[in-house]
Amino acid sequence: MKAVADLNIQIFSDGADKRTMLEMLRNPVIKGFTTNPTLMRQAGISDYAAFAHDILSEIREHPISFEVFADEFPEMERQAQTIASWGDNVYVKVPVTNTRGEPALDLIRRLSRQGIKLNVTALLALDQVRDVCGALRKDVPAYVSVFAGRIADTGRDPVPLMSAALEYLSALDHAELIWASPRELLNVFQADAIGCHVITVTGEILRKLSLVGKDLHAYSLDTVSMFYKDAVASGYQLGVAAGV
Repeated sequence: MKAVADLNIQIFSDGADKRTMLEMLRNPVIKGFTTNPTLMRQAGISDYAAFAHDILSEIREHPISFEVFADEFPEMERQAQTIASWGDNVYVKVPVTNTRGEPALDLIRRLSRQGIKLNVTALLALDQVRDVCGALRKDVPAYVSVFAGRIADTGRDPVPLMSAALEYLSALDHAELIWASPRELLNVFQADAIGCHVITVTGEILRKLSLVGKDLHAYSLDTVSMFYKDAVASGYQLGVAAGV
């Protein structure tokens, strides 16, 4: 097993809690950040732009993605242009379709040709990857976020699809594949093994990095000790059965 320091994949912190983001900023393992409206709502953020400017005053060099939140393409474009103006390290997240399932390919093509760095998000199917790669400008940086975790949630193995997605991205000079929505730490090593460029990881999974390479017998003992300590702390008792 590789040590974390030997991984080639870039690990991005996924979230919108300022305290956690700044904690991750001090972690040399973390190479970038992603957010989305759902994470921002969960973090209690009410002023989108104010939060973005505040966090960008701290995160100045790491790539960070902020997502448009409109459903009509003209308004998506206006929001994308605004978000892109916030900093050179900012990538604009644009969903692969709107809520009516209409592909955002024309919008992606226009924004990429304006030189806007995109993070095209919410892809799950390989034909979506193919079409998005065809819309991106070859010389403009971009991320293509394929939600491998959600693919796995359907009972499908995401690894073959992600490997095939890398083939499509190989035609673009500055596009990188993101393994999005991982479900466990193992996904980091799976993504690294196939040569995926980036994986977005939540704080819950990041906290497990200290377990990498842990001796399994020691981990077994830790587990037994945890069960015992919790049982003692609970005060559980079993009375002696009558007649026994």
